[in-house]
Amino acid sequence: MNTNSVRFSRKDSAQFFKTLNKRVNDYFKENKLKKTGNWRLHLKTIIMFALFLTPYFLILTLGLPNWANLLLTMVMGVGMAGVGMNVMHDGNHGSYSNKKWVNKLMGSSIYILAGNVYNWQVQHNVLHHTYTNIHEHDEDMEAGRILRFSKHAEWKKHHRFQHFYSVFLYGLLTFNWAITTDFQQMYRYMKRKLSYGKLPSPAMNWSTLVITKMLYVTIWIVLPLVLLDIAWWKVLLGFFIMHYVAGVILSVVFQLAHIVDHAETPLPDENGNMKNTWAIHQLFTTVNFGTKNRIVNWFTGGLNHQVEHHIFPNISHVHYTKISKIVKQTAKEFNLPYHEYKTTREAIISHFRHLKELGRQPSLQY
Repeated sequence: MNTNSVRFSRKDSAQFFKTLNKRVNDYFKENKLKKTGNWRLHLKTIIMFALFLTPYFLILTLGLPNWANLLLTMVMGVGMAGVGMNVMHDGNHGSYSNKKWVNKLMGSSIYILAGNVYNWQVQHNVLHHTYTNIHEHDEDMEAGRILRFSKHAEWKKHHRFQHFYSVFLYGLLTFNWAITTDFQQMYRYMKRKLSYGKLPSPAMNWSTLVITKMLYVTIWIVLPLVLLDIAWWKVLLGFFIMHYVAGVILSVVFQLAHIVDHAETPLPDENGNMKNTWAIHQLFTTVNFGTKNRIVNWFTGGLNHQVEHHIFPNISHVHYTKISKIVKQTAKEFNLPYHEYKTTREAIISHFRHLKELGRQPSLQY
């Protein structure tokens, strides 16, 4: 994968992005608003951390029966996904606050979610946001040989059933972070000298990874084993269930924005040139869903407003509902697509229908 081989067009004769950017900037100026988070995000941060951590302390201190502990680990999974989508995500995009140290602190919450800041910023901010839905460049589109997320990916016989088994694999997302993915990614990214900002020292980067992983294991596995009078396998089972719940939520939210019928997967030409500018490319490769649903808007951290997020990743998600009207109207004026599913249910159906289509043998697809 050579990210230098892809170049987006610089020709936007209609000046779509220039017009859109001015309108969005004018919205913030006229309403005297900052583009970063506000009290709504701060309140949500408290709620999400409470969902994530309160059950943990209840399990460690109250000596609850097994069924109660099981339910609490599931709540922790919901809270884990909530912290990831609402707090960590904005922090690592630099949109949580106008203070760098606050963004760094909130972005560092990924360490108690099993991830790593450096890896996440490279995979998400650099590869995914720059090369959205481009095969072999956007790693979020890669699922090894188990799942086929793009018509350009190699087809295997087992893909015929991926619309059935995929959801069971989605739950392994954050569990894999904790066990193997971070080590593999760091080796790969450091070797390619990829970074979001200044390239960190290899020694410092690896030391941070090892130390944070040790702290993570201590918090989520060692302490429960020491403090709880229960079998070791129950602790590991609870750990797995927490991750599985979070993994399903996070994976599905991502898939509904990119692996659906409306989202295109364009490729560069033989010279590495993309047809559209970067901003217009985002309109073709991202999809909104359930934007009228207040619960979905609130819980997903605005990730259901994927169009707005991809064009303006440095604007906090608490503003997406408002600026979406500007983005949609501007896209319409310039005769550009603005893809959205009215409900989350529609998006889910589209995702699994799309997986089924991608699972068909290529010679039978077209």
